[in-house]
Amino acid sequence: MTQMTRRALLAGSAALAASPALASAPIVDTQAPGFYRYKVGDYELTQLSDGAATFPMPDNFVTNVSEDRAIAEAARLYLAPRGEVTVPFNPVLINTGNKLILIDTGYGPNVSPFVGHLPASLAAAGMSPEQIDTVIISHIHPDHTNGLHTKEGALAFPNAEILMPEKDWAFWMSAENAAKADDPVSKAYFANARKTLTDLVDHVGTYGWDKEVAPGVMSIATPGHTPGHTSFAVASGKDRIFVQSDVTNIPAFFLRHPDWHVMYDHDPELAQRTRHRFYDMAAVEKALVVGYHFPFPSLGHVEKNNTGYRLVPANWSTTV
Repeated sequence: MTQMTRRALLAGSAALAASPALASAPIVDTQAPGFYRYKVGDYELTQLSDGAATFPMPDNFVTNVSEDRAIAEAARLYLAPRGEVTVPFNPVLINTGNKLILIDTGYGPNVSPFVGHLPASLAAAGMSPEQIDTVIISHIHPDHTNGLHTKEGALAFPNAEILMPEKDWAFWMSAENAAKADDPVSKAYFANARKTLTDLVDHVGTYGWDKEVAPGVMSIATPGHTPGHTSFAVASGKDRIFVQSDVTNIPAFFLRHPDWHVMYDHDPELAQRTRHRFYDMAAVEKALVVGYHFPFPSLGHVEKNNTGYRLVPANWSTTV
């Protein structure tokens, strides 16, 4: 057996340096579209990446924790360069065999090069927007609703039934509520809802909680992030998963620390109680959980620990 020594390594390096230059390849600087398939009973589900945004952590990203503590925690967990956070956006497509059901639509076009990749991911997965039968919106925030339109302003899913949570639709589309908004985040959400959803009034249906919204898709009340924020249980046969939407933002913060309040929550105290209730249920059931803002492919199990919860990412499988 050949023994690898420092002398041999140096000799090999010298030989490589003296050899003719190898053919170079251009730097690509882009990622491939992202999709990941798995089965729930007889259903085939596909996680679809709309992209991810890295940005300087706002002063009040965690509203009830000091900025220094939040930045230190981000650095400890290697979330992004110091002082920044990365938030992914991952809709899910459900193929029942008879219907194609999309939950949430991503940020849509015209925002930044880092998001708005749902159409490319859908195409890479072998699907077209025209094939989608039903679009279910979990709550009315821009990163979930703006993908309902194309860059030109047309319907992105022209043949789909569009369903919104009735509590969110009533709240965010109310001119009276918009006039009462007194903080920049809420004002921006009301403005975006009016701008992007007003033309959909005749196309939108609404749904309540604890209802079968689509075949095998049951709505679950998870308010706090928005008044009508909704999660889903997707069941086929004996299998079931939870689509948690935005019960938590990035899990390294708000799953580990369920009592931390993210700046995007409409009712932080209610959102905090919802997190505990939802994750206690998921942990007891040992259920697979889909998180819109979990790292792609956004699947995992939730375990309870002394201070909160931790995400155990699902193993990547080369087969469906």
